[in-house]
Amino acid sequence: MSSLRMTAGWWASAKVTLAAFAIALLIGAVLIAFSDEDVVETLPNLFTYPGDFFVAAADAIGSSYWAMLKGSLGSWHAIASTLERSAPLICAGLGVTFAFRAGLFNIGAQGQMTIAALIGGYVAFAWQLPAGLHLLCALVACLIGGALWGGVAGVLKAQAGAHEVITTIMLNYVAASVLLYALSKDAFQRPGSDNALSPQPLDTARFPSIGGVHLGVLLALLAAVLVWWVLDRSTLGFELRAVGANPNAARTAGMSTTVVYTVAMVIAGALAGLAAAMNVLGEGNALSPTLVGSIGFDAITVALLGRASPVGTVLAGLLFGAMSVGGVAMQASVGTPKELTAVIQALIVLFVAAPTFVKALMRFKDQGGGTTLLAKGWGA
Repeated sequence: MSSLRMTAGWWASAKVTLAAFAIALLIGAVLIAFSDEDVVETLPNLFTYPGDFFVAAADAIGSSYWAMLKGSLGSWHAIASTLERSAPLICAGLGVTFAFRAGLFNIGAQGQMTIAALIGGYVAFAWQLPAGLHLLCALVACLIGGALWGGVAGVLKAQAGAHEVITTIMLNYVAASVLLYALSKDAFQRPGSDNALSPQPLDTARFPSIGGVHLGVLLALLAAVLVWWVLDRSTLGFELRAVGANPNAARTAGMSTTVVYTVAMVIAGALAGLAAAMNVLGEGNALSPTLVGSIGFDAITVALLGRASPVGTVLAGLLFGAMSVGGVAMQASVGTPKELTAVIQALIVLFVAAPTFVKALMRFKDQGGGTTLLAKGWGA
């Protein structure tokens, strides 16, 4: 009976997520149609020749979505690009998910990735080591950099009661300033250049590739398995869930909320550091102010869409990676603005975060699924 209830709850939650995805695609289709020049040209004669409008709209929507699908999954090269784009989103999303389980809202993946990239990138381009050892040292440096930066917010939360949302946001700005300062120094700056750009990582510090996909992708999936085991099968995971659900009750039961908050943010930061390693050691990008992009913030939406579960986070990361790669292909092939993919992503998260609205719109019966996940640290 218990397993049946769990299955019913899972299906109800999945149904709401799929419905949110469908609604977002529908709204995206409307935006695609009205951003197409051929469709706009038919509007003056909409009531005289309505068929022209619907034919042009269907062609614009169909060609755009087909180009997105083909660009992200239509060939092995497209699949490889999708996997490599998804890997940092998965790792950073796992970091946000891990903190969620302890009742913490980690907004600092962006800063944690920045510091991790700074430390790991320096090891990758400045140290001269044998191939395997060099990669290992650079990877560990990324993990340590992210863990240290996440640990700062964890210690502030545990020891001083500082709200993690505020501290992690501020630490994002500090990390960006630290990176800019470092790139102005000779030790980090590319020789013969005045730009804020470091040398590229040495080949000895790069992830090897198989079939055009660097092995960091496999490492991201292994990290998801490890996070799942820690959260659902280990003593630490039990303590994380207990503190996240009710810190006062957990404290009464003899659990140290101070240790749990600190460890949760350290591990979350390490996972963000692994995401930075995907960019630096996987794609071989040099350090620059735009290296991290918006991955740290996108990780929050990935974790929310994945409902703070490792499996859901992996699937959400793959979805967002596919939409990112497909959006570029969509713009290149049919001229549809790739920014529309960001709008669709935002709509998906918006509807996932409003399950009651989705169930009312789709006339789903309330079976207890589709609840919105919020960290206890937010507004607690």
